[in-house]
Amino acid sequence: MGVRSLLSKPFARYVVSQQNKWVKNPGHYQRQIFKYLIDNARHTKFGKDHGFSDIAAYDDFKRQVPVGDYELIKPYIELVKKGEKDVLWKGVPIYFSKTSGTTSGIKYIPITRESISNHINTARNALLNYIHETGNSKFVDGKLIFLSGSPELDETSGIPTGRLSGIVNHHVPDYLRGNQMPGYKTNCIEDWEEKLEKIIAETLDQNMTLISGIPPWVQMYFDRIHDKTGKKIKDVFPGFSLFVYGGVNFEPYKAKLFDSIGKVIDSVETYPASEGFIAFQDSQKEEGLLLNLNSGIFFEFIPADEYFSDNPRRLSIEEVELGVNYAVILNNNAGLWGYSLGDTVKFVSKQPYRLLVTGRIKHFISAFGEHVIGEEVEKAMKYAMQEHKEVDLMEFTVAPQVTPVEGLPLHEWYVEFNNEPTDLIAFEKTLNLQLQKLNTYYDDLISGSILRELKVIKLQKDAFRNYMKAQGKLGGQNKVPRLSNDRKIASGLTPFIIND
Repeated sequence: MGVRSLLSKPFARYVVSQQNKWVKNPGHYQRQIFKYLIDNARHTKFGKDHGFSDIAAYDDFKRQVPVGDYELIKPYIELVKKGEKDVLWKGVPIYFSKTSGTTSGIKYIPITRESISNHINTARNALLNYIHETGNSKFVDGKLIFLSGSPELDETSGIPTGRLSGIVNHHVPDYLRGNQMPGYKTNCIEDWEEKLEKIIAETLDQNMTLISGIPPWVQMYFDRIHDKTGKKIKDVFPGFSLFVYGGVNFEPYKAKLFDSIGKVIDSVETYPASEGFIAFQDSQKEEGLLLNLNSGIFFEFIPADEYFSDNPRRLSIEEVELGVNYAVILNNNAGLWGYSLGDTVKFVSKQPYRLLVTGRIKHFISAFGEHVIGEEVEKAMKYAMQEHKEVDLMEFTVAPQVTPVEGLPLHEWYVEFNNEPTDLIAFEKTLNLQLQKLNTYYDDLISGSILRELKVIKLQKDAFRNYMKAQGKLGGQNKVPRLSNDRKIASGLTPFIIND
């Protein structure tokens, strides 16, 4: 056992003991954070515009601060970009995390001296919780790979600007820096395919023990290694024992990924975003991700079925219920206020508060009022794959077809298979019946002959990869939306359809 591995265990024990203080009294810690945020932003431009000096309680805040997405704070961000201070938070940000938005174009998310620890320490704590629970710390002594964006940063009015994963790269602790793969120069390569080849060249003969990244891109890494060596990943990296991921539901990728590895290994799920590190898997035994309730973020939740109404309820952590789909709203020490993250979550535990990410508030299909969400299509796919065990898939997305050439409207499932169903019609029927069980509105539309049963559209190998490349979003932290309410993605995938 190496020095890092040896020292990590008492450190993990300490961090978990500190964590348990807020886990056992979440409401108290959230109220403290709320007060801290209001007190520290009273004299900012946003605070003055929204009467922070008059806010004494959460109800006051809800009356004075509206909920909105990036468009709500964009005018303030523009002032920060022009060099103004004390706009959303005291002083100026130390970074802008640059990310693409569907309606707002490029988004510049502020990261401050106070908020950077949320991103760095939470990633660390996810691993320390794993070490504390399992006792497995050996991976800390080996090489660790994080498939991420470039750490090269631009400047916006003197503020370093880049992708979140690139920014975080600059804050990897010194005791792990020597273990980190790939090297800085390789990480700076923008072209994903060129970068992947360099990563493989650097890591192939290394003792890789932890690999982290979005599952479809890690799968590509594994596939390329297999193409070069003809071996399973366990034979290339015998010490590989922990997979860390986030950004997408792991279930559709799990079987293929573990098959590529050649064995089942432990995994830790994280829920990071440019706006804040929201939650992380704190247990290998319990379902869900632990909500990060003591890290500079005051959380609000809006029931998803009320989100688009005129006066939706805004709930604090103590008011949420189990099994309800909520939109996540952030207020934090980076200067985000009433900020709708765009994600939906569902709590599976309140002691402690653990959640599942169920989808995106704007990513749904409701062309006929069915409001099918990401969680439902993923559950239906998982069930169908369990029933049709030969099926192995790479990726899929779902879109409505409102005006088919013939017949009733339907949902079209665009699927890239690694191994196709032996009976596609039976597979479609299983998918459809399971989705009917999961969504009563969809069931009513099928039963009432408003919609016809879904259709699976098979795509060529590397279809999603080529689609993402055409969109300029290959690799890194980019991912394909699981479903949409329009035909934009479906149209982009049309050239890759297999015509039997």
